[in-house]
Amino acid sequence: MAAQYIRLYEENPNQKQIRQVVDVLEQGGIIIYPTDSVYAIGCSVEARKAMEKIASHKGFDPRRPDMSLIFEDMSQLSQYTTIRDNNIFKLIKRNTPGPFTFIVQANNQIPRLFKNKKKTVGIRIPSNNIVLDLVRELGYPIITSSVHDPDEIIEYTTDPELIYEKYRDFADLVIDGGYGNNEPTTVIDCTGGEPVIIRQGIAEPE
Repeated sequence: MAAQYIRLYEENPNQKQIRQVVDVLEQGGIIIYPTDSVYAIGCSVEARKAMEKIASHKGFDPRRPDMSLIFEDMSQLSQYTTIRDNNIFKLIKRNTPGPFTFIVQANNQIPRLFKNKKKTVGIRIPSNNIVLDLVRELGYPIITSSVHDPDEIIEYTTDPELIYEKYRDFADLVIDGGYGNNEPTTVIDCTGGEPVIIRQGIAEPE
């Protein structure tokens, strides 16, 4: 069955439609959604089978899937991470919501979720009302991984209708939130002594 296709407006997401998407997430479904960088594919952090399906589709090592978590705000972080360095905490606070992925120390929830001995996790608090409303309504973080394009010139598809055509038989629901960006997040590794930018993306950290 082809995926559902929903149009949402980032300035003021329709809450009835947000609930419709969350119903799919709660049933273990896979969604594609806009962020403040590129479009992403994901599922509820509690949806183990969906997580494995995404990891397999993207060719990730199932024992160490290269996927991050989207949070609603800083208050959720302590449930899944261990950020003891006050400077790291301030760095994240200064730059979120925003197009950044911070790699931080994970607590014991992450190995439970990913069924491995993963000691770090990427975290995101995007500046996009659609995905933030989804996480808020769901009550759990959302797994996130970029929607890549096999085209070597354009690495990320920005047109949600084209994304739908490509993923309609894989995802359960695709959100059209308007054209996306074609630059990914800036990735900052915060697990060493000093934060290190390991991928320069769409934004510079403050």
